[in-house]
Amino acid sequence: MPEAPEVPIEHITEHIHHEAQHGSGPSWIMGVALSSALLAGLAAVSSLLAGFHANEAMIDNIKASNQWAYYQSKSLKKNIVESKLELLDVLGKPSDPKEKERISRYDSEMQGIQKKAEELEHHSTAHLHKHEVFARAVTMFQVAIAVAAIAVLVKKPLFWFVGLGFGTIGAVFTVMAWLAH
Repeated sequence: MPEAPEVPIEHITEHIHHEAQHGSGPSWIMGVALSSALLAGLAAVSSLLAGFHANEAMIDNIKASNQWAYYQSKSLKKNIVESKLELLDVLGKPSDPKEKERISRYDSEMQGIQKKAEELEHHSTAHLHKHEVFARAVTMFQVAIAVAAIAVLVKKPLFWFVGLGFGTIGAVFTVMAWLAH
């Protein structure tokens, strides 16, 4: 589960803040600076949450793999006992009734192990989905900040509004990820 690549936005935000504080430009540049700072904060939070969910997905996936390995070991033990009983039957030898109880016990244990493994796989998939949606949010926030910087550089407020649109999409992705089960 690769992490989302980070786009360096520090230089862009520094330029926006410098223009807002020292520039003799239009008053809307202060709005660009404030909205860019807010978007950068949202991007940071979304990035942390994306990383958290990527890690949790990986941990749950490892735990599920361990459960499946445990399931396999129980299955092998059960198969050995079944083979032993078949061999004794073919040879006409009596078998210990406790061996059939062991097979039933293995079946019961395997069902519980399988259920736990499938549950862990489900949790892993849910975390991975949240990671992906948070990563999309981070991307939208970064695009929003970059477009807002273009607005300052070319001194056209229309770009700022486009950037706010991307920021809104990023916020929607953040809320979607937060509410996802």
